[in-house]
Amino acid sequence: MFIGEYQHAVDSKNRMIIPSKFRDEIGETFVLTKGLDGCLYAYTISEWKILEQKLKSLPLSSKDARAFVRFFFSGANEIEVDKQGRALIPQNLLEYAEIEKEIVSIGVSTRVEIWSKKKWDEYNSSNIDFDSISEKMSELGI
Repeated sequence: MFIGEYQHAVDSKNRMIIPSKFRDEIGETFVLTKGLDGCLYAYTISEWKILEQKLKSLPLSSKDARAFVRFFFSGANEIEVDKQGRALIPQNLLEYAEIEKEIVSIGVSTRVEIWSKKKWDEYNSSNIDFDSISEKMSELGI
C-alpha cells in the first residue's frame, strides 16, 4: 500500500527519484499515465492489469466510457526504474501535469500520484469542503 507525501525534483534529463518508501512496492517496471485533477498516476504492473480489466469491461456503446478509456490508455507508458531509483518521465506526461522542476509524490493506496509542486499547493489551498465530502463518503458506506 502506498502512503505518504514526498517532495523532490525532476533532473535535467526528466528523471525523478522514486521515494525509497515506494521503491520496493512499485517494482523495477511500473505504468505511468495521465491522472485526474492534472496529476500523473503510477501503478504497479499488477494493479495496472486489474484496472485494465475493469476498463476493458466498460461498454463501447458509452461515449463517456470510450473517452475515459482513451484518456487512460493514450497516456500510459511502461517505465523502468534504474539502479539509482530514478524513472524517466515522458515529455508528453510532463506537459500534461505541467511539471517543470519541483514535484510531489503522494501515496494513494493502490497508486502513486505525481504532482507538480505548484499544482499540489494550489489543490491543498483550494478550500476543499471535507465536511461535505465526508457526508458523501458515509452515503457510500465509508
